[in-house]
Amino acid sequence: MTAQPTAATARQQATTQPTQFTFSCTGVRADAHAAGPTLVFRLRITASPGTRVHAMALRCQLRIEPARREYGDDEASGLTDLFGERPRWGTTLHPVQFAHVSVMVPGFTGETETDLVVPCTYDMDIASTRYLGALNQGEVPLLLLFSGTAFTGVGGFHVEPVPWDREAVCRMPVRTWREMIEQHFPGCGWIKLPRDTMDALLAYRSRRALPSWEAAVEALLREAAGAAPAAVKEPQEPGAPDERTAP
Repeated sequence: MTAQPTAATARQQATTQPTQFTFSCTGVRADAHAAGPTLVFRLRITASPGTRVHAMALRCQLRIEPARREYGDDEASGLTDLFGERPRWGTTLHPVQFAHVSVMVPGFTGETETDLVVPCTYDMDIASTRYLGALNQGEVPLLLLFSGTAFTGVGGFHVEPVPWDREAVCRMPVRTWREMIEQHFPGCGWIKLPRDTMDALLAYRSRRALPSWEAAVEALLREAAGAAPAAVKEPQEPGAPDERTAP
């Protein structure tokens, strides 16, 4: 006669099996209240049925998969500095690193959802920013790669790794990226310059009494194009008559 396993034996056998985790992305939005450009990805995490997860220290690598979408002519022109001319894209359209972030997931049983907060940059020296800035419409093909540590168990807990092969696909609308950028840099671009270049530009602006950085750059562009520089109004001595007060 074969002995039937007890409930305690069944629980013990269950704890010897690694927990199966799956991940999916249910949406992404721009954080309207963040101090800087920030995206919030909504994650759904599923564990093996009935598994108690006390907490999860989750790491996520976000990667752009440019080969997973099509591009218009204007977009292709904007991507030339990243991938070369369109005929070469068969060998140059490699994944682009977007971000590395971490999140601590609270305890759950079976399934839960959590926010993955991703700070972003508008630094045009960063490949991912240049890629996203070149897109006019459609979706951004993202791949989320997960790893980390899970603390599981019914009586007490034990430590399990989140397997390195866990991943999720996300199709982020281009308008979401543009909405985020417009919240923080409305109608503007952003360029990082070395300190000595900034000092030289400031000196140029001061010598010509230009009212803004935009005016300084526009004056330099006119000079580079061979156009006559805009006239600069000389500052007047205090109390000196001008066109409105001269007799």
